[in-house]
Amino acid sequence: MSDDERDLDVDSDDDGAGDGAGGERSGMTAVDKRAHHNALERQRRDHIKNSFSSLRDAVPALQGEKQASRAQILNKATDYIQYMRRKNQTHQQDIDDLKKQNALLDQQVRALEKARATGNLSTALLNDASSLGLKTRSGSDSSDSDDNTNTHTQGQRKRLKTDNKKS
Repeated sequence: MSDDERDLDVDSDDDGAGDGAGGERSGMTAVDKRAHHNALERQRRDHIKNSFSSLRDAVPALQGEKQASRAQILNKATDYIQYMRRKNQTHQQDIDDLKKQNALLDQQVRALEKARATGNLSTALLNDASSLGLKTRSGSDSSDSDDNTNTHTQGQRKRLKTDNKKS
Protein backbone atom coordinates (compact mmCIF):
# COMPACT_ATOMS: atom_id res chain seq x y z
CA MET A 1 0.00 0.00 0.00
CA SER A 2 1.44 3.41 -0.96
CA ASP A 3 1.66 6.34 1.46
CA ASP A 4 -1.24 8.09 -0.30
CA GLU A 5 -3.45 5.02 -0.01
CA ARG A 6 -2.49 4.64 3.66
CA ASP A 7 -3.45 8.30 4.31
CA LEU A 8 -6.80 7.79 2.61
CA ASP A 9 -7.38 4.61 4.57
CA VAL A 10 -6.64 6.33 7.89
CA ASP A 11 -9.02 9.17 7.04
CA SER A 12 -11.93 6.88 6.17
CA ASP A 13 -14.35 5.84 8.88
CA ASP A 14 -14.55 2.20 7.88
CA ASP A 15 -13.55 -0.30 10.59
CA GLY A 16 -10.66 -1.84 8.64
CA ALA A 17 -12.03 -5.39 8.74
CA GLY A 18 -11.10 -6.13 5.13
CA ASP A 19 -7.57 -4.72 4.96
CA GLY A 20 -5.79 -8.02 5.63
CA ALA A 21 -3.94 -6.72 8.71
CA GLY A 22 -5.86 -8.81 11.19
CA GLY A 23 -8.30 -6.01 11.98
CA GLU A 24 -5.57 -3.49 12.74
CA ARG A 25 -4.91 -0.72 10.32
CA SER A 26 -1.41 0.63 9.65
CA GLY A 27 -0.20 0.32 13.20
CA MET A 28 -3.30 1.85 14.80
CA THR A 29 -4.44 0.24 18.00
CA ALA A 30 -8.07 -0.52 18.68
CA VAL A 31 -8.20 2.49 21.00
CA ASP A 32 -6.82 4.76 18.27
CA LYS A 33 -9.32 3.40 15.78
CA ARG A 34 -12.19 3.99 18.21
CA ALA A 35 -10.98 7.55 18.90
CA HIS A 36 -10.68 8.21 15.17
CA HIS A 37 -14.15 6.81 14.54
CA ASN A 38 -15.58 8.90 17.39
CA ALA A 39 -13.95 12.05 16.01
CA LEU A 40 -15.41 11.40 12.55
CA GLU A 41 -18.85 10.75 14.05
CA ARG A 42 -18.62 13.96 16.11
CA GLN A 43 -17.74 15.90 12.94
CA ARG A 44 -20.71 14.36 11.14
CA ARG A 45 -23.10 15.26 13.99
CA ASP A 46 -21.69 18.80 14.20
CA HIS A 47 -22.15 19.23 10.46
CA ILE A 48 -25.79 18.10 10.68
CA LYS A 49 -26.37 20.37 13.69
CA ASN A 50 -24.86 23.36 11.86
CA SER A 51 -26.94 22.57 8.77
CA PHE A 52 -30.15 22.56 10.81
CA SER A 53 -29.12 25.82 12.48
CA SER A 54 -28.50 27.41 9.09
CA LEU A 55 -31.85 26.15 7.81
CA ARG A 56 -33.59 27.45 10.95
CA ASP A 57 -32.02 30.88 10.43
CA ALA A 58 -33.04 30.92 6.75
CA VAL A 59 -36.74 30.31 7.46
CA PRO A 60 -38.48 33.58 8.40
CA ALA A 61 -40.94 31.89 10.79
CA LEU A 62 -38.04 30.48 12.83
CA GLN A 63 -35.55 33.35 12.76
CA GLY A 64 -34.38 34.20 16.25
CA GLU A 65 -35.90 31.03 17.71
CA LYS A 66 -33.11 29.05 19.36
CA GLN A 67 -35.02 25.99 20.60
CA ALA A 68 -36.80 24.64 17.53
CA SER A 69 -36.85 20.88 17.07
CA ARG A 70 -35.56 19.34 13.88
CA ALA A 71 -39.10 18.31 12.97
CA GLN A 72 -40.31 21.91 13.44
CA ILE A 73 -37.44 23.21 11.33
CA LEU A 74 -38.21 20.77 8.52
CA ASN A 75 -41.97 21.46 8.65
CA LYS A 76 -41.55 25.24 8.64
CA ALA A 77 -38.94 25.02 5.88
CA THR A 78 -41.34 22.92 3.80
CA ASP A 79 -44.15 25.43 4.39
CA TYR A 80 -41.87 28.31 3.42
CA ILE A 81 -40.74 26.55 0.23
CA GLN A 82 -44.36 25.92 -0.76
CA TYR A 83 -45.24 29.56 -0.01
CA MET A 84 -42.32 30.81 -2.12
CA ARG A 85 -43.29 28.51 -5.00
CA ARG A 86 -46.84 29.91 -4.97
CA LYS A 87 -45.44 33.44 -4.82
CA ASN A 88 -43.12 32.70 -7.76
CA GLN A 89 -46.03 31.30 -9.76
CA THR A 90 -48.04 34.46 -9.06
CA HIS A 91 -45.12 36.64 -10.12
CA GLN A 92 -44.63 34.56 -13.26
CA GLN A 93 -48.32 34.99 -14.09
CA ASP A 94 -47.94 38.75 -13.58
CA ILE A 95 -44.94 38.74 -15.92
CA ASP A 96 -46.89 36.80 -18.54
CA ASP A 97 -49.83 39.20 -18.22
CA LEU A 98 -47.51 42.20 -18.60
CA LYS A 99 -45.94 40.63 -21.69
CA LYS A 100 -49.40 40.23 -23.21
CA GLN A 101 -50.21 43.81 -22.30
CA ASN A 102 -46.96 45.01 -23.87
CA ALA A 103 -47.74 43.06 -27.04
CA LEU A 104 -51.16 44.73 -27.23
CA LEU A 105 -49.58 48.13 -26.69
CA ASP A 106 -46.99 47.45 -29.39
CA GLN A 107 -49.79 46.45 -31.74
CA GLN A 108 -51.67 49.63 -30.86
CA VAL A 109 -48.60 51.80 -31.44
CA ARG A 110 -47.99 50.20 -34.84
CA ALA A 111 -51.63 50.74 -35.83
CA LEU A 112 -51.53 54.37 -34.73
CA GLU A 113 -48.27 55.02 -36.56
CA LYS A 114 -49.72 53.47 -39.68
CA ALA A 115 -52.90 55.57 -39.33
CA ARG A 116 -50.87 58.73 -38.80
CA ALA A 117 -48.87 58.00 -41.95
CA THR A 118 -52.05 57.57 -43.99
CA GLY A 119 -53.84 60.53 -42.39
CA ASN A 120 -56.66 58.50 -40.77
CA LEU A 121 -55.55 59.09 -37.18
CA SER A 122 -58.89 60.06 -35.60
CA THR A 123 -60.77 57.08 -37.07
CA ALA A 124 -57.89 54.77 -36.26
CA LEU A 125 -57.93 55.81 -32.61
CA LEU A 126 -61.52 54.70 -32.15
CA ASN A 127 -61.12 51.57 -34.27
CA ASP A 128 -57.86 50.64 -32.58
CA ALA A 129 -59.29 51.12 -29.10
CA SER A 130 -62.24 48.87 -29.79
CA SER A 131 -60.23 46.23 -31.69
CA LEU A 132 -57.74 45.96 -28.85
CA GLY A 133 -60.50 45.64 -26.29
CA LEU A 134 -59.92 49.07 -24.78
CA LYS A 135 -62.94 50.79 -23.32
CA THR A 136 -63.36 54.40 -24.27
CA ARG A 137 -64.98 56.86 -21.89
CA SER A 138 -66.80 59.92 -23.06
CA GLY A 139 -65.04 63.12 -21.98
CA SER A 140 -61.93 61.27 -20.79
CA ASP A 141 -58.60 60.85 -22.49
CA SER A 142 -57.62 57.66 -20.66
CA SER A 143 -58.73 54.10 -21.11
CA ASP A 144 -58.32 50.82 -19.31
CA SER A 145 -56.57 47.83 -20.73
CA ASP A 146 -58.56 44.67 -21.22
CA ASP A 147 -56.11 42.99 -18.88
CA ASN A 148 -58.22 43.28 -15.77
CA THR A 149 -58.12 39.54 -15.16
CA ASN A 150 -55.14 39.68 -12.80
CA THR A 151 -55.80 42.86 -10.86
CA HIS A 152 -56.73 40.81 -7.80
CA THR A 153 -53.14 39.59 -7.45
CA GLN A 154 -51.32 42.86 -7.83
CA GLY A 155 -53.82 45.53 -6.84
CA GLN A 156 -54.43 48.47 -9.12
CA ARG A 157 -52.73 48.28 -12.50
CA LYS A 158 -51.54 51.34 -14.37
CA ARG A 159 -54.12 52.77 -16.70
CA LEU A 160 -53.26 52.97 -20.35
CA LYS A 161 -53.57 56.38 -21.89
CA THR A 162 -54.52 56.97 -25.48
CA ASP A 163 -54.52 60.34 -27.11
CA ASN A 164 -58.00 61.00 -28.54
CA LYS A 165 -57.07 64.37 -30.05
CA LYS A 166 -57.71 64.91 -33.75
CA SER A 167 -54.72 65.98 -35.82
